[in-house]
Amino acid sequence: MLAATGCAGGNETQARAAGGQAAAAGEPRQETGQEMRPPSPSPPPPRDIDCDQVKCVSLTFDDGPGEHTGRLLDTLKAAGVRATFFMLGQMVREHPDLVRRMVLEGHEVANHTWSHRDLTGLSAAGVRSQIERTQEAVKDVTGVEPALMRPPYGATDEKVARAVGMPQILWSVDTMDWRHRSLVRNTEVGIQEPVHGDIVLYHDIHKPTVDSIPKVIEGLKERGFTLVTVTEMFQGEKLTPGETYTGRIEEAAQVAADPPPSGSPAGPPAR
Repeated sequence: MLAATGCAGGNETQARAAGGQAAAAGEPRQETGQEMRPPSPSPPPPRDIDCDQVKCVSLTFDDGPGEHTGRLLDTLKAAGVRATFFMLGQMVREHPDLVRRMVLEGHEVANHTWSHRDLTGLSAAGVRSQIERTQEAVKDVTGVEPALMRPPYGATDEKVARAVGMPQILWSVDTMDWRHRSLVRNTEVGIQEPVHGDIVLYHDIHKPTVDSIPKVIEGLKERGFTLVTVTEMFQGEKLTPGETYTGRIEEAAQVAADPPPSGSPAGPPAR
């Protein structure tokens, strides 16, 4: 084994030397089959942000990725902001490049089920299927397995909590962007309503939402906020699988879990 390895290494060294001599002589260099390639891009390192010491808020985006997500990522990158994306597995399959870009630019990718079903209406096996298929889709695309999930409509119960086996992240500021589709309203709510420790709910599948984010970021920064991912918000705290969290402050208001009526644009139709 050692002798074979040594011979291979010697031949490779001779091949490199011969290639260098040929190049020096003006001859075309022959490839050895082991070209030097640039390293693959990797995510930025984790940030050390203490939300006990600075005023934090998390922007979260549901139901994507979609046709407007690339522009949202451009906005976040230009502003130096990281966000958390609760994605549908079926949309991950449709837009793998956007999901890879999220990870490479330091955003948090999280699970929002496969097809936006009300999990309280499914069997435990059905709930697990919605979660596991999405986990697999994200990991296949990025190599990253989401650590957090958000139940569609915020609808959950004890059966869902046991079946998902992950911390359930809800929200404390609901912009209602899926209902109003208003640039002005999305901007005003996003800037004015958050307090320290809040998790803000948006949907990156809606154009007015993505249009509002540059001003939202600007306004929150003017108010002294540091914009963080959900995991950064809870840094140092162990989140319990199955438990629900609406924000860093325990007194944050719980959201209603009732799903919108049939045909609501809150989420894409099941496929």
